[in-house]
Amino acid sequence: MRIGELAERAGVNAKTIRYYESIGLMQPPERTSSNYRDYPEDAAERLRFIRDSQSAGLTLAEIGSILDMKSEGRSTCAHTRDLLHRHLDEIDDQIEALKAARAELEVLARRADSLDPGACTDPHRCQVIAAASTAHDPGSRTRLTLADHH
Repeated sequence: MRIGELAERAGVNAKTIRYYESIGLMQPPERTSSNYRDYPEDAAERLRFIRDSQSAGLTLAEIGSILDMKSEGRSTCAHTRDLLHRHLDEIDDQIEALKAARAELEVLARRADSLDPGACTDPHRCQVIAAASTAHDPGSRTRLTLADHH
């Protein structure tokens, strides 16, 4: 089958297929006498696997490692499980970082809600942000913490 038909069957575009070939995720296909790519029937299944693996959060390098193991006849279940658990741990770390960032923003929002905009007279900085920046300066005598605002 030609690249356009393969792209349609697999739900990707032709440029993606050519890129996957260039990085070794897809084997370069045979060429017809008129030099068109001629893909085997199982190419669409491989492309769907790559697409679905990316949707699950795996990188192209990780997907390549799974495909390499498969082509060598090795089991990939434990390897795939380890990859997925590592990504889960990374997501948990990101969630914690987002929660901490949200807590800091809540402090700033509460501070902004409590300040009088008329008292903001410094033309070079904002009183809300200025208070936050001194809170993160270890040499500062004034520290803005979550405990200060509960």
